[in-house]
Amino acid sequence: MLQEFTGHDVQLAYERIAHLIRRTPLEDSIYLNDANHRYRFKLESQQLGKSFKVRGALNVLSQLPADQVARGVGTISTGNHGIAVSYACKILGIENCVVIVPFGTPANKLDRIRFYGARVMQMGSNYDEALTLGVNYIDCHELFYVDPGDRDPRVYAGQGTVGYELISAHPTVDTIVVPMGSGGLATGVAVAAKSLKSDVRIVGVQTKACPAVAMSLANGVLYRHYPVQGKTICDAVVGGCGSLAFQMLPDLIDQLVIVDEEAIVDALHFMVVEEQCVIEGGSAMVVAAVHEYPELVGGSDVALVITGGNVDRAMLTQALS
Repeated sequence: MLQEFTGHDVQLAYERIAHLIRRTPLEDSIYLNDANHRYRFKLESQQLGKSFKVRGALNVLSQLPADQVARGVGTISTGNHGIAVSYACKILGIENCVVIVPFGTPANKLDRIRFYGARVMQMGSNYDEALTLGVNYIDCHELFYVDPGDRDPRVYAGQGTVGYELISAHPTVDTIVVPMGSGGLATGVAVAAKSLKSDVRIVGVQTKACPAVAMSLANGVLYRHYPVQGKTICDAVVGGCGSLAFQMLPDLIDQLVIVDEEAIVDALHFMVVEEQCVIEGGSAMVVAAVHEYPELVGGSDVALVITGGNVDRAMLTQALS
């Protein structure tokens, strides 16, 4: 059994990183709200590095011993986690940072990784191949592997500060809707939010193109690798289920919703054109869930976690057209 974490661990993580991150706003939707429902966007798309991932990276890297800082760190990412690790290394003074990405990673994400100082290496045609090759490279070079959300409770606790920050400032929220890739953010948010408000509901949303967490929990089998079916604009949330998420989520998640690509594209278009908010495809899943399955989302005071804003220009142009 993997080491788990608690709401107290998330609180300590927040105290550790609060001065290094932005306290992101919770803004009302103009067009989703009605007489019986209040929907608000938790805008982690305005976080440093343009995603929530910097929270987990900072919580881990700020605890590294000096000898490991001197050797350096490495990670594998489809973009946002790599950007977060690169940024965290810059502000913490970790000079040797390697980010391994699969071929085909959007150019804007590669530019951001390099901008903050990390060295980018491309390996494999998809995330799973990059993970296999990248972990071997990191081990061989004695770098510290920054877990993107598989089994390190420090990463989960750092990401969970989204929920801690949200409920601490807005205790009336009764439902939190979270996009899910590996399930790490949903696990962290659930632990943190329920430690402050035990009856808050946690709704996880996945794309039909890669519902790894939903299928893992439904079948009782950990799918650490999961195939992508067809094309998806949710490049940041594809891949397998996190090991610690698989262990902890059954006791934390209140509802799972799977949305298809057409609904996600429509939601992205809605957010950019109507709500005037540029977000990633993966973040648009929570809006798609409200549009398509409002009865499953439920709640009357609902927070929709907008996880990132590192949107690929070509994808955005296609979605808007």
